[in-house]
Amino acid sequence: MGLLLKLSRDNKLDKIFLKKAADAVIEGKIIAYPTNTVYGLGGDPQNLKVINRIFEMKFRERDKGLPILVSDIEEAKKIGEFNLYASQIAEYFWPGQVTIIVKKILKSIPQKLTGGKQTVAIRVPENGIILAILGNLKSKGVLGGIIGTSANISDKENIIEGEYIPKLLFDQIDVILDSGKTLTQIPSTIVDCSSAKKKSELKFLRIGSISKEEILKIFNDEGI
Repeated sequence: MGLLLKLSRDNKLDKIFLKKAADAVIEGKIIAYPTNTVYGLGGDPQNLKVINRIFEMKFRERDKGLPILVSDIEEAKKIGEFNLYASQIAEYFWPGQVTIIVKKILKSIPQKLTGGKQTVAIRVPENGIILAILGNLKSKGVLGGIIGTSANISDKENIIEGEYIPKLLFDQIDVILDSGKTLTQIPSTIVDCSSAKKKSELKFLRIGSISKEEILKIFNDEGI
């Protein structure tokens, strides 16, 4: 079993814990962390061993890619190609609860992470804990990104409290950050922008707390 760190209102102590978590990612370890939606499971998205380990831990099908959480749009654009639609959605909703699928351009991201696809799912979360970890990574000169899959066994119930991470996973995670219950308990909305040349070609793969209508209304009638 890994290290369980309970986050508190002690800002100084939390900063030490978040630094430990960032260091663990750089060292090729796997961490569990809170977001505003559900608890996430992650590690270095450029590390093939970490990617394989997460697929095995979750019993996840290999053709289902793993999303990436990033510190900001700047880091996101290192990983993927943002067309007009992806850029506008990111600028309007990030940090937030919309995951955007774009064409992958960063060669250091293995094809195994994306399930063999040429696209990748990216989000800038709004949760201060994971943003601090991502910021720590970026400040150390590495990619400010982390695998952002849910901390559950595939197709099982999402985890909204750190203490309820399944024992099967708990025993294999190197660092667990527990901050209590998440805020919304609803996974993010997923929109595929990778091949959209007009608004009608946006593909909504999952609807979360942000509706399809909320996203579409940021574009004008011509789809721009």
